[in-house]
Amino acid sequence: MHDFLLKLSIMLVPALLAVTFHEVAHGYAAERCGDPTARLLGRLTLNPLRHLDPIGTLALLLLGFGWARAVPVNPGNLRRSRHDMVLVALAGPGANLALAIFCALCLRFGAPMAQPLPADGHALAFAEPISLMAAFGLYINVILALFNLLPIPPLDGGRVLLNVLPARLAAGLQRIEPFGLLLIVFLIFGTSLWQAFFAPLVMRVVALLAGPYLQVVVHTVQLLFAR
Repeated sequence: MHDFLLKLSIMLVPALLAVTFHEVAHGYAAERCGDPTARLLGRLTLNPLRHLDPIGTLALLLLGFGWARAVPVNPGNLRRSRHDMVLVALAGPGANLALAIFCALCLRFGAPMAQPLPADGHALAFAEPISLMAAFGLYINVILALFNLLPIPPLDGGRVLLNVLPARLAAGLQRIEPFGLLLIVFLIFGTSLWQAFFAPLVMRVVALLAGPYLQVVVHTVQLLFAR
């Protein structure tokens, strides 16, 4: 129980910030492009309780990826519907990338005490919490940015494709949207796509941002997700 509470205290704030900033970024981009729907519904707030999906948050903490309640966007209010929807879709992953860079800077310059951690659960009790939170924040934001860019609706990458493809191809892609989440679950758990492609890509981006502190991120993730 003690280790669980320590892990939760390290993971909770970065995870909540990651999903909250992602959704607020969508709403803010839509507002800038002419759609006030998110603001009128009270979703342009950094209060995570307005954005959380219970199952998505639990998945984020247990599996390393998850989701929040999508911020509503009315394409009819956008000044340039297809063009602006691309900007709105990219705003969420862009916010996660910005948070990942911020966490990387915290590791590089704001947490000089960060050192590679021994691979045992008790290390959490003695390690610097800010370093661990920054390491996890870097990791989780890279995952959310890349995961949401997968070209499958209703993910943000799918939204981008729907608005850049010719109308006939976009209509075909839109037909799979009702089954998009099932397809994503199948690709993650029913194929080797995650281990063969996605996980290595995540670690390449994490390594690029973390630089000499990559091992801090690796050991932190191993400790937090150790069963």
